[in-house]
Amino acid sequence: MKRVLVVFMTAAALAVPAPLAEAAPQPGSPGPVDLVGELGGAPYEIRVPADWNGTLVLYAHGYRDRADHPGEVDDRSVSAYLNDAGEQAMLDAGFAIAGSAYSVNGWAVREGIDDMKALAQHFRHVVAKPQRTLLAGFSMGSVITFDSIEDLRSTYDGALAGCAVGAGAPLAYDATMAISSAYDAVFGWPAAWGTPADVRDDLDFETEVLPTLIAQISAPGGFGRFEFMRLVAGGPAGPEWPFSIWFFATEGRAELERRAGGSVVQNADHTYTLSTTDRAYLAALGVTGPAADAWIVDMMSNRVAADEHARRYVERYSEYSGNIKDPVLTLGTSVDALVPPAHISVYNDTVRRPELLANAWTSGVGHCNFTIQQHVTAVTALDDWVRTGVRPTSFPADQGFISLTPPPWPQPTGRT
Repeated sequence: MKRVLVVFMTAAALAVPAPLAEAAPQPGSPGPVDLVGELGGAPYEIRVPADWNGTLVLYAHGYRDRADHPGEVDDRSVSAYLNDAGEQAMLDAGFAIAGSAYSVNGWAVREGIDDMKALAQHFRHVVAKPQRTLLAGFSMGSVITFDSIEDLRSTYDGALAGCAVGAGAPLAYDATMAISSAYDAVFGWPAAWGTPADVRDDLDFETEVLPTLIAQISAPGGFGRFEFMRLVAGGPAGPEWPFSIWFFATEGRAELERRAGGSVVQNADHTYTLSTTDRAYLAALGVTGPAADAWIVDMMSNRVAADEHARRYVERYSEYSGNIKDPVLTLGTSVDALVPPAHISVYNDTVRRPELLANAWTSGVGHCNFTIQQHVTAVTALDDWVRTGVRPTSFPADQGFISLTPPPWPQPTGRT
């Protein structure tokens, strides 16, 4: 199961490149080009079509679990864009593409920002200077993308952020704290897992957490209790609930806490409630009003603040100023329980120049569940925007694009 939790994205510093799979062309030479190598411990792949349109698209993939438990092996595979089919579609559309496996796995946003910049510089050195450079990041990769488009204007001309963590990592991980707090109220948090706010640093989701969750949700009344957790935390339904989300509430958060040096989450400013509709739904599942009220009282009496030093680490690499100078296009599915559409509401409110931001939505169900055609259409729209200065306002319905107004974030965001 761990290998399918591909959810966010990253890269590292420019170093002396490892030997390439084939001789590098001189700058300015035409394609086709297909290069693989390593930069600063980060495997990469570069592909350029014979009829290159002058645009380089850097692909930042999602979260990969770090091999930090016995028997695990880090996934160091690399793709220039998504997968073989995605690469071919992008090449057929005329784009040069390059992707990095990043120098490390886990929540490697800090390293990822550097790795992607290094890959862009390396492309200029071994292939040619692109006319335009776009950064396309998905899930955790969107965090790298949002941060980079603010801070690295000389590197990127535009950004595509898919299944995007638009609220930033601090709010995203606070949402896992809400779920942990609800679990603690309903079932009691196992001491072996650490605490809801500060999970044990070496906690393993597959062997320690998942078996317990499966037993509890499968027990009589268990589904209703887990639905209480989801609703009181303000989360939508979707295929990622509950297990993918619980990975990030436990093992994924443990890995981030090791990086940050302490607890990164807080719920001190949260208020937990249920709507009348939620209560009726839960009652039909066997969760009575008195039980739900008692759990909410417990949650409200156990709110905590984050460790200030650890919180600053997450804010430094995963929170945005909204000060963009180049086009940013977000791409989301209508149903995503892991990174819900409400993330885009927060990002839209953060951006200072809304004329540089556009949102595209698809009818897809699930995290990052886009078709190859939707990927190419989104990249092409961003490329056209960068070239012409004309902001896209619509996307083809026959490809599964829809209109959607994202809901607000369920808790305070700190945005003014």
